Amino acid sequence: MLRSDIVSRTLISVALFLLIVSLSTACQTQSAPATSTDTRAADEASLKATENEWSKAAGTKDVEKTVAFYGDDAVVLPPNSPVLTGKVSIRAMWKTMQEAPGFSIHWQATKVEVARSGDIAYTSGSYEWTQNDSNGKPMTEKGKYLEAWKKQTDSSWKCVADMFSSDLPVPTAAESKAASGRSK
Repeated sequence: MLRSDIVSRTLISVALFLLIVSLSTACQTQSAPATSTDTRAADEASLKATENEWSKAAGTKDVEKTVAFYGDDAVVLPPNSPVLTGKVSIRAMWKTMQEAPGFSIHWQATKVEVARSGDIAYTSGSYEWTQNDSNGKPMTEKGKYLEAWKKQTDSSWKCVADMFSSDLPVPTAAESKAASGRSK
């Protein structure tokens, strides 16, 4: 092989190598520049305000306004009941609750935590719910809740998971039988 052939092949190989490196570098996706703006404090304040608005809406017995705070595919995990998925079943739950004689409800977030990404969050707190018992006497239940939230494209927040439970002790077997009118 002639020296000129070796030089030509070497130049072609180097040129081909540089072309491949150039193309592979040009085809790589550029990552978006990292934002240094941390909006968690503002998001937490927004969620606290949203929680307060939601509690007020529920207290006024406005079913549509109450359900509007849920995402379309939200789930609610009420105590001693099956999981409710979607606004139709969630609306039915709230309608039943709000139509109960003597109904009133109020809740307050005691913890709001927004993910560093700023698109999901959770809130937890306590609630007080009153309605009349079968004798027309008001009975009040106090409890706690945990909610997961998702930020929407318009920067509003929608509840996507809602779970609540009573602070009342579980009735004993004797209390349950007495309440149901059965005796042993």
